[in-house]
Amino acid sequence: MMSKPNAAAFWRFLVAGVTLALLAGCSDPAPREVTLAVLATNGSAHDGNRVATQGRVRSFDDPLHYWIEDEDLNRVEVAPHALVAPHLGERVRVVGGFTYSPETGRKLELKGVEPLSEADD
Repeated sequence: MMSKPNAAAFWRFLVAGVTLALLAGCSDPAPREVTLAVLATNGSAHDGNRVATQGRVRSFDDPLHYWIEDEDLNRVEVAPHALVAPHLGERVRVVGGFTYSPETGRKLELKGVEPLSEADD
């Protein structure tokens, strides 16, 4: 049988270990760097993955939607609008969850947007 001080230390250690294990399981995996050309031609291979890519932010008003595109007009829809709208017309690097469906197309649910300088072309 453990003495009271040893029992308390054991429980603190156990709780700390379980907490660390749970937190490790919740961390986001590093995104896969993927070009828009690859996402446009082989979207199903990246469906459900966390990706990073870059392009110029464009939009259309009716219905309102945003996308990023490269110089060859490979496009991926991006959302939420509030994250990307301030960067309309700019080159950006985006990170988020990518989905692909033949019915609904390619979409990136954004977790981050980083403006790029024109020198990054």
